[in-house]
Amino acid sequence: MLEFHKKYSIKEINDLKDFIIVSYVIIDDIYQNITPTHIKERRNISGCILSDSEIITISIVGELLTIDSEKAWFGFCRKNFRDLFPKFCDRSRFNRTRRALHSVIDEIRKEITSMLGYTNDPYRIIDSIPISVCKFGRARFHKTFRGYGADYGKCPSKKETYFGYKLHLLVSLDGFVTDFVLTSASVDDRKVVWDLLESYQSITVLGDKGYINSNISPELKNEKNINLIPLKRNNSKNQYPKFIRQLIFKARRRIETTASQLTEQLNIEKVLAKSLWGLQTRLKTKLLAYNLCYFVNKTLGKDSDLAKIKELVFG
Repeated sequence: MLEFHKKYSIKEINDLKDFIIVSYVIIDDIYQNITPTHIKERRNISGCILSDSEIITISIVGELLTIDSEKAWFGFCRKNFRDLFPKFCDRSRFNRTRRALHSVIDEIRKEITSMLGYTNDPYRIIDSIPISVCKFGRARFHKTFRGYGADYGKCPSKKETYFGYKLHLLVSLDGFVTDFVLTSASVDDRKVVWDLLESYQSITVLGDKGYINSNISPELKNEKNINLIPLKRNNSKNQYPKFIRQLIFKARRRIETTASQLTEQLNIEKVLAKSLWGLQTRLKTKLLAYNLCYFVNKTLGKDSDLAKIKELVFG
């Protein structure tokens, strides 16, 4: 079955319950190490039925199972996982606590990034994903996110206009999401580059033609020694050599695969939230779930199959 020590020696994962146990042990260890005392020992914490680590774990697994309805997933857990979680709080308290833990969820994601050594990786790929908050036909009547940054934007790959936000991603060459920024849908990808790269120095970033700008690349190079290499348009007079274009195309396929996994396996473009706070929490949970699967695959010794996250959950 499962064996753990300080370096997480996982022998195998046989079923969903095994995965939940593995996820909980990893999440709880990191939670105990990185969470501030004022959160871990907040008022009335001793009376909580579910611990913070249990709430985060349950949330992560629900996202990996592509269950959009929080009510349906919570009811399923209460019915089927009593052996793992003997007592459940009510659903409203569960959701309130999860939203309150959104910053902790993101810090756990960052810690996993550090533990896997991606903070020292000299290469990144940059791209964005549309996050629609309603059907286009209902956008003019939509009220929930209006006034909270949601607006109209264009998705070039789908050749459509949508209403909502845009999720900007920095991804490693093997598909691990290291950084993200959520903006309004109308924000140009190039305007977010500095925010995404704020904590970086001396790395190479690959992007598509949407990141071409005569000022950004020289400024990044001068101020942070960062090489931003966008694939230029076909009519450009200064096209890159063939071998560089091939490397960029390969990297682009990798981030497209990551975007596809986030979209199809975690429904990241379909977030059923009723507030910006809830939307941000679910996005952070989905990204943590995705990266946790990389961590588990790495621990299982599946270095060549790090991106195969579906097999961990569905067997």
